[in-house]
Amino acid sequence: MSAAKARIEARWLALAQRRGTGARLLLPLAGLYGLVTGVRRWLYRTKRLPSHRLPVPVVVVGNVVVGGAGKTPTTIALVRHLRSAGWTPGVVSRGHGRRTSAPLEVLSGTAAADCGDEPKLIHQTTGVPVFVSSDRIQAGRCLLAAHPETDVIVCDDGLQHLAMQRDLSIVVFDDRGMGNGWLLPAGLLREPWPPHATPSGPPPLVLRQFRVGHVPSRVPTPPETEVFDARRTLAGVAINLEGRRVPLSDLQGRTLVGLAGIARPDVFFGMVRSEGLALVKEISLPDHAPPADYLPHLQHDAQAFICTEKDAVKLMGLHHPAAARIWSVGLELAVDDAFFATVDARLPGPPKRP
Repeated sequence: MSAAKARIEARWLALAQRRGTGARLLLPLAGLYGLVTGVRRWLYRTKRLPSHRLPVPVVVVGNVVVGGAGKTPTTIALVRHLRSAGWTPGVVSRGHGRRTSAPLEVLSGTAAADCGDEPKLIHQTTGVPVFVSSDRIQAGRCLLAAHPETDVIVCDDGLQHLAMQRDLSIVVFDDRGMGNGWLLPAGLLREPWPPHATPSGPPPLVLRQFRVGHVPSRVPTPPETEVFDARRTLAGVAINLEGRRVPLSDLQGRTLVGLAGIARPDVFFGMVRSEGLALVKEISLPDHAPPADYLPHLQHDAQAFICTEKDAVKLMGLHHPAAARIWSVGLELAVDDAFFATVDARLPGPPKRP
C-alpha cells in the first residue's frame, strides 16, 4: 500500500507542474481552496483571528509549494549560523507524521514516531532544544519555559501558521519553482505567489535551492523581497545504523538499493547516481512513512541500502539484521554568504551576555 501511495504522490507532483488536462480538471477545487485560505488570511490580516508574539525573535522557515523544497536543511543551516553569531537558538515544529499530539520536547531518546522525522533530524544534527506541537505558539512557550536561555526561535515549516507572529520569514523554493503556478490541488501552491496582498510583517527573504548541474528556478517576487541561492550536494560521508562512517566513494562498486521515504525520492536517487553510485533498485515510500513500511524492503539481498538522514532517524531504533548494511548520506547546503548577512541585519542582534 505504501509503495502504491508513493506512486500516486509522484504522479500528482508531475501533474501539478504542467497546465495539462489533468490539472485543469482540478481547477474548481483549487478555486475553493483559494477561497477558504484567502478568507483565513484576511481574518488574520484584519485581526479578526488573533495572532501571538513570543518574547524572543522568531524566524519562520517555510515554503509556498508542497513536497520537499528544502525547509529542514535550511533550518539546520540557519540554526548553525545563529549559534555562531552569538545567539542561543531553539526550534519549534509541527512534527508531521507523529503519533502523539501533546507538546513534546525532542530528546536523544525520543522516537521519530513520537516527534516526527524532521524535528528528530534537526535535534540530532544541531543539538539545540526542539519542541513539537500543532500549535507552534504553545510549542514556543514550552521551549522557553524549559530552556529560558533561548533568545531566538526558528519555526520549521510555519509559513502558513499565521497565529504566530514572526520577525523574519524565509521562503524556500527548489528547482520546481512555482510548478504550474496554480493552487492546490491543481498545482503545487499552498497560497498565491507572489502574494496579492501586502504582508503585515516585513518582506520575506527567498532562498532558491538547486542541485549541481542545474540552475536556480525563476520565481517572481514581491517588491523589496531579496532573493538568494543555495546549492545542494550530498555529504561525502555515509553512516550506517551502527554508527560506522565511511567515505561515500567506498560504496562505489557495491550492489546498492536506494530507499527513500521523502517527498521527492527521485531527486535523492539522482543525486546518488551523480556521485558515481549505481542503484540496482529504487524503492520510493511516501513522505513521513512509518518505520514498519521499510521492513518488507529490507529483505533484498543487496550488499547495501542507501537512504537519506531523514529515513535513518526512523530506522535507527530498528533491531534488524540489515542494520549494518543501511547507509545514510546527509545533504549539504552551500548558502550565499549574503543571505546570512541579511538575516543578521534583519534581526536585532543577540543579547549581550555577562
